[in-house]
Amino acid sequence: MKLLLFIHSLGGGGAERVMAALANQWAVEGRAVVLVTLASRSGDRYALDPAIRRLELGLASESSGVVSALAGNARRVRALRRVLRAERPDVAVAMLTTCNVLLALAGARLRVRLVGSERVHPPQVPLGGMWARLRAWCYGGLDTVVVQTRETAEWVRTHTRARRLAVVPNPVTWPLPSTEPVRAPGSVGTPGRRRLLAVGRLEGQKRFGLLIALFARLAPRFPEWELVIVGDGPDRAVLERQVAEAGLIGRIMLPGHVGNMADWYACADLFVLSSKFEGFPNVLAEAMAHGLPVVSSDCDTGPRDIVRHEVDGLLVPTDDEEALAAALARLMGDADARSRFAMRAVEVRERFAMSRIAAQWDDVLSGRTP
Repeated sequence: MKLLLFIHSLGGGGAERVMAALANQWAVEGRAVVLVTLASRSGDRYALDPAIRRLELGLASESSGVVSALAGNARRVRALRRVLRAERPDVAVAMLTTCNVLLALAGARLRVRLVGSERVHPPQVPLGGMWARLRAWCYGGLDTVVVQTRETAEWVRTHTRARRLAVVPNPVTWPLPSTEPVRAPGSVGTPGRRRLLAVGRLEGQKRFGLLIALFARLAPRFPEWELVIVGDGPDRAVLERQVAEAGLIGRIMLPGHVGNMADWYACADLFVLSSKFEGFPNVLAEAMAHGLPVVSSDCDTGPRDIVRHEVDGLLVPTDDEEALAAALARLMGDADARSRFAMRAVEVRERFAMSRIAAQWDDVLSGRTP
């Protein structure tokens, strides 16, 4: 079976990591894999198996207005259609909404199975009017739309013309490979302190401002703990100012983006996900795979599919700040509970093992999904 995979880029991001991991898995299995991106490969952050053919369309530039957007997307559709005709794959798989739409248009009336994959819960990330209408219509041109949770499947079924849906969660990668930039976890914080770890892009969705405020309340009660938030993004300056105003420089650290996340998980004692919404939070599964107990908001979607409440972590209502503070305090103050949850947390390695997830994808690629 020959596969063509299509995504905007292989820059940093959960969808990009999953696309690279699946591509490598399928290459190892002996399938012919062609991976196509709109963006240049110069921004790639994820390594690919040497057997994978890497193509770039060079059409990722931003549009300056409606007319240029229409013209740009027409060029993207034509370019992708030329690649599909030249490569003649058995199955073409796209990830992320805009790429799904482009694939549906480019692959129309070609003899290739078309598979799109939603990577977020759509109502949490509204599209502009044109893209929303295109998604609703064009998903009917895909043979299968893959989603990560049951909630998203129901939304797509209700709001688009998708004919066939498959729920396939993300695989968990363990141990995580190390990439640049590499930074030692000990380069921040104080030796001997226990570490509460959070990971993600520094933006409103992740609610790191709330997390900092809650930790500031807990800090006097738990002087042996520090908070480290790994990631970068547009809210960095605001968050750094919040830490300084709370008088917690040295207790709350924002080291930026790192490529050796396995080392940072290994040096933590507890993981927290405070997000307002998610698609399927890879960092939550990764933290558990590395043996961390977790506290997570029970947001749409993903955490409730990963965390087993009171078994390997705690789920709290998304908008209940007091419940989140109480859950953090409970585990920060109870080493036995942390140890008990950690012992079960590592079961995500099997629950979301690549072999298991790849088998579910095999059903999608072969058209065996209901």
